Amino acid sequence: MGRMINVEIFSHEIIKPSEPTPDHLIRNMKLSFLDQISPSTYVPLVLFYDQTDRAEVVERPLLLKKSLAKALTQFFPLAGTLAENFSLECNDGGAEYFEARVSCNMAEVMENPDTDVLDQLLPYDPKQEGLCLSDSKRQFVLAIKYSVFTCGGVAIGVCVAHKVADGTSTVAFVNAWAATSRYELIIIAPSFEAVTHFPPLQMSVPPTPVIKEKIVSKRFIFSKSTIEALREKVSSDIDSQVKDPTRIEAVSSFLWKRVMEVTKRKPQLQVKHFVSHVAVNLRERMVPPLPPNSFGNIWQAGFATLPAGVDDYHALVSQMRTAIKEINSDYAKQLQNPRDEFFSSKKSRRQLSAAAGVVTFSFSSWCRFPVYEIDFGWGKPSWACSHSRPFKNLVILMRNKTGDGIEAWMNMLEQDMAIFERDEELLSYVSSQDNMGKW
Repeated sequence: MGRMINVEIFSHEIIKPSEPTPDHLIRNMKLSFLDQISPSTYVPLVLFYDQTDRAEVVERPLLLKKSLAKALTQFFPLAGTLAENFSLECNDGGAEYFEARVSCNMAEVMENPDTDVLDQLLPYDPKQEGLCLSDSKRQFVLAIKYSVFTCGGVAIGVCVAHKVADGTSTVAFVNAWAATSRYELIIIAPSFEAVTHFPPLQMSVPPTPVIKEKIVSKRFIFSKSTIEALREKVSSDIDSQVKDPTRIEAVSSFLWKRVMEVTKRKPQLQVKHFVSHVAVNLRERMVPPLPPNSFGNIWQAGFATLPAGVDDYHALVSQMRTAIKEINSDYAKQLQNPRDEFFSSKKSRRQLSAAAGVVTFSFSSWCRFPVYEIDFGWGKPSWACSHSRPFKNLVILMRNKTGDGIEAWMNMLEQDMAIFERDEELLSYVSSQDNMGKW
């Protein structure tokens, strides 16, 4: 983008549930074991909507605030306050709500996204304020930012405390809020029973580490044709054990391999192992499965590791598939009643990931999340992104609007990204690139 873009906040208020939380509901809600070990950050989401009618520019925020207040009566924990003892005070304190003006047309942001600008469309900058839940500086579990562009288009930025909700729950809430805004008569209510399956433990959880190095966030786009080419590359390899790689497996493993190549070009780093963490939704893997509306953190990370000398593309796909399959019903049972050997195994993996000579990369896919179904009454979003996280070596995968492509948001050290984004093999599969933001 050629000029400075300014996002000016002109309104700030607290939106409380339209009705007080009934006394028969849990006013002091215990976090589950999986909530306890989730990061002290915010889950971000930005949705972009085209301008349809100038008259709606005034009406939209009024409708959003009214429907948000109503939605919070069902999602009442999001209007609460996190307590230090791994609990949530459901006190109807409300959600923080901002309105802002953006000094450009929406197309300027969407056509060539700059993460520094995208961050301003969120109510909080997750890279600056996302860690504040751990020391109570930021008390709100949910925050919303409604930003109007000069063309009349709008962006709705959402931040939800990760201690309370994972990506699945975050998107479910926003969809329910949107359905309320459309005056839908039937809204699927959330289930807050995850804590009964994963009861909290008396344990100390280390704070989410603060990254002091300069991190670069960048988007890489894979078209339908390039994804199919990657899948064919794996399945056609005579040595491949995976003949039907999924789109996510193909793209994730390809990015993992290119990261390995970048790392090898750093002579000062003697790499012994490469480790990959892959976020896996537990809801459908439990016996019986938890319903999709189960609210909270109901996920775990699969763990794949390879010696530095093994970097065949098909081997990476196989390792990633194995890591995902290990998060099965038996694993879920262990989580419901974790014993010493379970924690010993988790500790060993953490130690390996942090050891000298080990390079770790994490992957999380939002491709199955119905973000492009979020319709507040004026149409589905033109674009959606979940770009900003306070972590290095992280990839967030999101499908594009048509559903046939994948956008990969990558966080890397600045010097690593400078090499990565010029990798010829990467560029032969990436259909377009965008401006990057630094922090």
